[in-house]
Amino acid sequence: MIKQLLFIFCFLFLNLFAQAEQTPNIVLIMADDLGIDSVEDYGGRQYKTPVMSQLAKEGMRFTHAYAQPLCTNTRIQLMTGIYNHRNWLAFGVLDPQAKTFGHYLQEAGYKTAIVGKWQLQSYDPPDYPGAAKRRDKGMHVNKAGFDDYCLWHTHHTEDKGSRYPDPKINLNGKYLTDTKGKYGPDIWADYICDYVRQKHEKPFFLYYPMALPHNPFSPTPDSPEWKDSERRFDEENHFYGDMVEYTDKVLGRIVNAIDVAGIAENTLLIFYSDNGTNQKILTETDWGLSQGGKGLSIDAGVHVPLYVRWKGEVAAGAVNHNLVDSTDFLPTILEAAGAPIPAKEGLDGISFFHQLLDQRGPERPWVFYHYDPRPGWDKHKFTLHRFVQDRRYKLYDNGILIDVENDPLEQHLIYAEDDTRATAAARRKFQRVLHEKYDEWRNLRPANNRQVQ
Repeated sequence: MIKQLLFIFCFLFLNLFAQAEQTPNIVLIMADDLGIDSVEDYGGRQYKTPVMSQLAKEGMRFTHAYAQPLCTNTRIQLMTGIYNHRNWLAFGVLDPQAKTFGHYLQEAGYKTAIVGKWQLQSYDPPDYPGAAKRRDKGMHVNKAGFDDYCLWHTHHTEDKGSRYPDPKINLNGKYLTDTKGKYGPDIWADYICDYVRQKHEKPFFLYYPMALPHNPFSPTPDSPEWKDSERRFDEENHFYGDMVEYTDKVLGRIVNAIDVAGIAENTLLIFYSDNGTNQKILTETDWGLSQGGKGLSIDAGVHVPLYVRWKGEVAAGAVNHNLVDSTDFLPTILEAAGAPIPAKEGLDGISFFHQLLDQRGPERPWVFYHYDPRPGWDKHKFTLHRFVQDRRYKLYDNGILIDVENDPLEQHLIYAEDDTRATAAARRKFQRVLHEKYDEWRNLRPANNRQVQ
């Protein structure tokens, strides 16, 4: 009997040890303002994105990944796994009491780092109406669950400096002093490449919220104008294309660093975007000339690229047509890390980790949006939009239904009296979601508002 117990104990120990050995590093990269219209794999014709295409060949590409229409809205959902209607405070402000994926992964035994753009501590300039109630009310990055950071815009907006030429970058509490003549994305790429080459005693989680290709649309080091130091701060829309291609180039540097370090088989790499392309940009696509939809609730504002690579685990060349939204990343990476998904936190996200491994499991039936970037500088022009969608239909809380698959610009409104059997079924399903989320918001809103108003 004792021998049998010892055998069982040894078997369980070795099994747990083997699982620990397989716990992957996780690298999550999120572009800033990159819609599907700008990416070749999704029908973009104007810019070259070969590294993204490489990720599609070596891993899985998702055709129906969605984000909120603006960056803070997506970033908060991404980092907390919770919809905006439950924890929104203000634009550029992450609730300092929130628990981020950095915190969760530290608890799971990971070394954590964040590189790129923060912009979640303080956003309003001092002379903006109501700013005094919101300034410095957001989470400080040194309390966000990351052991190391290399970031732009970690404090007040008026002190943020440049993110591109001569950038102002905070490295673990001290600003770099040698950035003159350098390009912000190159500094971050250097940091990341060095980070993945290091020998880590435990698995690492590296989150890279990129600055690219967000405006100001200015020359990159690959633009001819960069050679003239006087032109590096030029702002012209045509530089957007250079910035998209530099986004792809930086991504390529990171992919190559992972491969050269010999950790591709033990690194889950995810590439995503926080919202659609800037509205100032017109892009040639398979469906014609496409205007960016950043800030808008139409498909061009929320439909974004998503690639996942984990060599030897995620099937190469796989295409996934299931729905994914920004709340799903936190439970997905927790499951990848072998960490429990906390029931008490009431996460809204649904893990898609099993889909990466071609296993059965829950699939997201719809994507919910509670989109209102107010309060915040320059956000007075926005209003609240609440809507739900799946791959085919979208319902706004004013009763307007859209056949988004066939009408991405939302020019043909479907009212209840126009319903077919299919649209009526979609309307009933989505109305239940909207009613449920409205009740949650009504109960939580007073406490959230008191923090910033």
